[in-house]
Amino acid sequence: MFKGIFTNIRGNLFGGITAGIVALPLALAFGVQSGLGPDAGLYGAIFIGFFASLFGGTNTQISGPTAPMTALSMVIIAGIIGANDGDVSKALPYILMVFLLAGLIQVLIGVVGLGKYIKYIPYPVVSGFMTAIGVIILVTQILPILGYYTENDKDYINEFKPEAEEVLLDKILKEEAGEGILVLEDFRETVKRAEKISEEEIMREATALAKNDSSGVVGALKTATRAAKNINWLEAILALITIFIIYGFKRITTKIPSTLVALLVVTAGALLLKLDYRPIEEIPAGFPMPNLDIFANFSVSQISPYIFTAITLAFLGAIDSLLTSIVADNMTKTKHKPNQELIGQGIGNSLAAIFGGLPGAGATIRTVVNINSGGTTKLSGMIAASLLVVILLLLGPIASQIPAAVLAGILVTVGIGVMDYKGLKAIPNMPISEVIVMLVVLVLSVFWNLIYAVGVGLVLASLIFMKKLGDATAARSQVIPLSAADRNVIPWKDEKEFPKELKEEVFIKHLDGPMFFGNTNDFQELAKGIPETASHVIIRMDKVPYMDQSGLYAMEETLYRFNKANIQALLVHLEKQPRVMMESIDIIPDLLPAERIFDDFEQVLEYLRENVPDVV
Repeated sequence: MFKGIFTNIRGNLFGGITAGIVALPLALAFGVQSGLGPDAGLYGAIFIGFFASLFGGTNTQISGPTAPMTALSMVIIAGIIGANDGDVSKALPYILMVFLLAGLIQVLIGVVGLGKYIKYIPYPVVSGFMTAIGVIILVTQILPILGYYTENDKDYINEFKPEAEEVLLDKILKEEAGEGILVLEDFRETVKRAEKISEEEIMREATALAKNDSSGVVGALKTATRAAKNINWLEAILALITIFIIYGFKRITTKIPSTLVALLVVTAGALLLKLDYRPIEEIPAGFPMPNLDIFANFSVSQISPYIFTAITLAFLGAIDSLLTSIVADNMTKTKHKPNQELIGQGIGNSLAAIFGGLPGAGATIRTVVNINSGGTTKLSGMIAASLLVVILLLLGPIASQIPAAVLAGILVTVGIGVMDYKGLKAIPNMPISEVIVMLVVLVLSVFWNLIYAVGVGLVLASLIFMKKLGDATAARSQVIPLSAADRNVIPWKDEKEFPKELKEEVFIKHLDGPMFFGNTNDFQELAKGIPETASHVIIRMDKVPYMDQSGLYAMEETLYRFNKANIQALLVHLEKQPRVMMESIDIIPDLLPAERIFDDFEQVLEYLRENVPDVV
């Protein structure tokens, strides 16, 4: 696993340092976007970056928080905080437990060898999801770019005071119900407790409700008009300057990361000019400590609703990482180990969760920067993470002075860059079914739920695929009377010399493709089309490599119908898997004796010569 890790020290040093520098502003920005703060993004970049490199299966991969993982994490975080009365400290153990579970699931995926199957995710689902991530990032940055923060809008918060009072009263009633107080008979205790609710508590609850109402894509769009009326021009100008530098500096040189240049220039300018800007949340000094509340407050009942969420996060991270691994392979002419990569990513995400970091995956841009700067082994990723540790320990207080608008500007460029323009441009030339899948995933991800959108997209894509495969198989499968041989409509060469004396007595059923639930109805309809004059039906299984349970029962029903009509079925070239399936429920030999199963068509001819009187 660690063979050759310390070769090419110079190249790995430069690659790691450059990748670490690129990772810094993105880690801070993703942390802010997630809702857990810049330190969570930085901790994620450190732990995932180091341990995914150390234990992973892609030598040059640089890992950390990414746009897709952060967008999904943002949804998870907002949901769990909302379920815990808007109290971040109360929700944090459950949030980190979901992240920890996602990491452990990734390890499990790698251990059982499922990594190689990730590549079968349909492209329209991935395309719709990636474009949705870009849209979500862009829309959710509208408010920060305008300098609008819900907690500062007192008029907006006051609108939620009645609802806040209802929430607080509901808490009192639940407390009393738990204590066994008969509130319906005597409300004196309820009134007594309600009178103790302070204005400060009401405003705190109203603020939480207002922030929840303005969060996410729908919340940002609802609040955008209000934000535009209360625009903070300083914050907007700082964000626009950041965006301008990121795109403009790339035209000068790509050797120095333009994102870092924008962060340093705008932050330095704001500090020197002593502008009254809004800084990011303070980054705690010192090395992060493990959050043991994850385990102290662990409850299966409280975490069980988020199991599916953790699985989705794990698979998204797996897809994100392995796509980056493929990019790295193409650049370095090497081959990654997918299952080992997932084990490394899982270990990194698990440790990041314990220390309060965001989940992440292999990061394409950072990996490309690492390779172009000379990185060739796992050491480069470990150096990149170590650089972030040094920055955290030495420059944490300084980093806390970065304007929030700068990170909003950085995220805008990330959102623009992450969208799948290749897929969008191809829409006019794509099959309508694939366009529908992509758009369904895109719309549902943006306006409903990222997790469920992917699930719906996968199910929809699978159904469409099965329908197409079933239609294609049915179109190639046919029932042909042997009297048609002289009309040259029989497609398989070994049937052309079949005895003409059989006329309408023998029919051939050609099967072309797997027998599965998508085409069983067509198979049965073809079988029903065989007339009563038939005495034998030859079922060509040469091109049937696979049979599922639906196909098995369809075959059983068809053979039963043939036997009842005194029609003998003859199977040719029955593959191993379909034969095992048919033997498992005794279709062979109960409905089809073994002597009526033939290895090739010549054996069928011999059987018919011996058993059909009309054959010469």
